[in-house]
Amino acid sequence: MGKLLIYGLEASPPTRACLLTLKALELPYDLVPVNIPAGEHLLPEFRQKNPQHTVPLLEDEAAYIWDSHAIMAYLVGKYAANDALYPTDCRQRAIVDQRLHFDSGLMFTGALRPITRSVLFLGETAIEQSRIDAVAEIYDLVELFLGDNDFVAGNELTIADFSFVSSISCLAVYLELDPVKYPKILAWLERLKELPYYEEANGVGAAQLEAMLKSKNFTIVT
Repeated sequence: MGKLLIYGLEASPPTRACLLTLKALELPYDLVPVNIPAGEHLLPEFRQKNPQHTVPLLEDEAAYIWDSHAIMAYLVGKYAANDALYPTDCRQRAIVDQRLHFDSGLMFTGALRPITRSVLFLGETAIEQSRIDAVAEIYDLVELFLGDNDFVAGNELTIADFSFVSSISCLAVYLELDPVKYPKILAWLERLKELPYYEEANGVGAAQLEAMLKSKNFTIVT
């Protein structure tokens, strides 16, 4: 197996979800930086590999795969020694898939990306309270998802946790997690932070994005 290439940037939550998976599987890889503000993702050579011109993009020999959720499932399916991170049992996999779709459709795409795009790329410094209220609703659901489990899809770590933690660690920039309302989320976050590869794969990039966002001095308006 040649070294895997992951195109993206550490500040990108979906890229970090893939980095967490690569680290968990102990796969060798190179992170190929893509300068989004400079438009490198729109260059013809990148669009030829990924017509959707998004990051992350995985290059595995002749295969090009984009969307972090698809990449993580691919990596487990092809390279994992077992199915622990993405179970083959139909019921267990359905729960993991539901969580991945929740991140894709609501948590990242519906909440995190539009707010972050408006602050970082559109120069907006006023965030409407309704958007923050939507983040609170997401937290409410994640707290319910956790229930009495250690992880978001049950009592075992899965790729769903990697998607969730990459998004939630950045949503917290806009709305801090209240320890009274969200004790299960906070306990889960501490559990994820205990992973030996967490800081390198997610912590560093989350801190980078937080610094970039806070430098914009955004405010929340009603």
